[in-house]
Formats: sequence, C-alpha cells, structure tokens
Amino acid sequence: MSAPAPGSGRARSTRRQFLLGGAVAGVGAAAAIGVDLALSAAGTAAPAVPSTPLNGDEIVPFHGIHQAGIDTDAQAHGTFVAIDLNDDVDAAALRRLMRILSDDAERLTQGRGALADSEPELAISPARLTVTFGFGPRFVQRARGAAAAPAWLRPLPAFAIDRLQDEFSGGDLLLQLAADDPLTVAHATRMLLKDARGFGRVRWTQQGFRRAYGTVAPGTTMRNLFGQVDGTSNPKPGTSEFDTVVWSSEGWLAGGTGMVVRRIHMNLDKWDRLDRPGREQSVGRTLATGAPLTGTAEHDEPDFDAKTAIGFPVIPEFSHVRRARPEDAAQRIFRRAYNYDERPADAEVSDSGLVFVSFQADVDGQFVPIQRRLDDLDLLNEWTTPIGSAVFAIPPGCAPGGYIGETLLG
Repeated sequence: MSAPAPGSGRARSTRRQFLLGGAVAGVGAAAAIGVDLALSAAGTAAPAVPSTPLNGDEIVPFHGIHQAGIDTDAQAHGTFVAIDLNDDVDAAALRRLMRILSDDAERLTQGRGALADSEPELAISPARLTVTFGFGPRFVQRARGAAAAPAWLRPLPAFAIDRLQDEFSGGDLLLQLAADDPLTVAHATRMLLKDARGFGRVRWTQQGFRRAYGTVAPGTTMRNLFGQVDGTSNPKPGTSEFDTVVWSSEGWLAGGTGMVVRRIHMNLDKWDRLDRPGREQSVGRTLATGAPLTGTAEHDEPDFDAKTAIGFPVIPEFSHVRRARPEDAAQRIFRRAYNYDERPADAEVSDSGLVFVSFQADVDGQFVPIQRRLDDLDLLNEWTTPIGSAVFAIPPGCAPGGYIGETLLG
C-alpha cells in the first residue's frame, strides 16, 4: 500500500488534532488564569501577618547595664568561640577590635546585616540572638596591665578528675553567641570572626543545644543527656539574690561578672549499664520529675537529714545534689549550660556531654569551693570527665554609641 498523499485525510486529521489540542489548552489556560485571579482577589482579604507571631522576629536589646546572654532566657542553640590574640595586638588595637565587634554584634542582634555583610538576608531573623564577650587574662594584661585583672581571672586549680585538652581550654577573647535558630547563630559567628581575623586566631569552638523553641514551656529547667534536670537551684534573674550571686561591683568589671566554661564528657555508653535506681541515687533526684529523693516536686528543698528505715541517708552522701549544694549561701553560681553531641569514635555509640557554663561574681569564692567538693566525692564522676576549662571576665554592657570593654579600654 502506498503512503498517503500530501493533503490526504490522515494528515488533515493530525493537523485538526493539533489545533484542537491547542484550543483546549488555550481554554484551560484561560480558565486557570480566571481561577488564579479569583484566588488573588480572595487572598486580598486574608491577614497580611501570620496568626501566630514568628519567634524569628524576636529581638533582645544589645545595649544596657549588663551584657545580654547572661540573664536572658537561654536560647536553643549556642556557639562558644575562644580567640588567641596576635603578638602585636596592643591596647589601641584592642579598642579598635572591640568597637568593630560591638558595632556588628549590635546590628546582628537587632536583625540587621553586619557592616560589610555579604549575606545580609541571613540576619533578618535574629530569633533572640545575643552576643556576649569575655576577656581572658592576656586580654586584660594587654589592655591595662596584669594588675587590672581580678584575682580569680586565671586558670582554675588542678582537679583530680580533670583530663583537660588544650583544644578546649584557655583563650584570650571569648564570643558567646546564642539564638533560637542555628542558621542565625552560624551567620553571626562567621561575621564576627571575619571582624576578628586580623587581630587573632580561633583557639577553640564549642557548639551546644537545648530543647528547641516551643518544645517546653519557657522557664523549664533544661535536661542534660543523662536525662537529669540541670540547673534546678539557679537563682532567678531579676531578683536581688541573682544580682548578688552574679553581678560584680568592683572597678571596671562593675555590672559584669565572671564566667567559667567547662567541657564535660559524659560516658553515655557506660551510663546505659546503670539501672534507674542507681542513676537516681547518683544524682540525688528522681529523674522523671527532678524532685529530690526526699520530695515530690523539682523545686522542693532536699532534706539531707532524712534517713531510710535502716538508717541510711535517703539522699546519699556521694550524690551530686548533696555535693553541689553549698552550706555557705555565698557559694552559689548561675548555670547556663548546653548539651553537645559529636561524631562518635571507634565502637562507641556517642561522643556527648555538656558545655558547662556558669556565671558568678567571684570565681574563687563561689565556683571553686563547689568544684572541690565534687572533685572529692561525687559519684557522677564515674561517668563524667572534664576535658576543657577556661575562665573569662565578662565586662558590663554599654550604651548606644559605646562599645563592650570601654570600662577597661577607655
């Protein structure tokens, strides 16, 4: 059979199908445009803002008597960076550095890009971002001489339980960045490190986390990766008790505080082998509620005199809650820790622990006595090992137009 001749019925049919298909597509497109216009018209009546406010828009003021990030409700994500100063950085260079850092920190925490921000879009959702600066011993010495440093601004005494590693210890300048969004923290960290790179090099970086925003009610005590509540006995920000425990009233540090950063490895694989009663005896609290073993609610006062039916203390002498609780009310601290979870090595399931952070007006008078008691007798030492340690002086805040550290450098 010969092929159809040009202009035959088959060819005409194909052409008609094509044209018909195009016509149908045109009708469909017109209909789609009409539907789109209708939806657009309906959409004009919808509210322009979300019915639930976005946490990303929340801003913590940068300026004030105290630096933010201390009495601020702890955010979900934290990054801690220690910088070693270059040998040629003197007091004049430190003034320039802190002016630059303060200016960009103010911008970033208020939802604006840093001065030379190449990705300003990443700064528009601050999500309660705070930036807190701390000075190590060498920073203060470069700024005004060693005599200007408080007596406690030095490495902590050696403790028997310590297995400290250089990559998590010491440092001249600390940057603590915290927010409820990890992208915000990452971008702000990068911007500030770009500011500082001509003045020093990164000594160590530690990242930590808490519960995500909205997971638990504000003010809920954090849990560490052992499952225990961590920070129940903290003084409450905004109270006279908190002010006494945390804020310094001396010299250039007035309105500031002392900061201890300890990296504590927690052997979760070994902890897994301990039964629940053993865990609660070690901690001195009921894990489910955080209540002391002599109480029913988290904030019940522990009764260290209570005895079991056979005469043993209900809260063991070796328990963490007993060893950490000072008899002297002046020996108190404010904890603001973060969990960490890294890639495990070898056959271990986890490489996890706590970026322990505490604030106190006098490290020697408040933190060290507590740590000595824990060093002497705390059953949790069977599962925890301090592998990093650093002490910093946290200067007061600043007013608009000022900069962090001006009380020392001005």
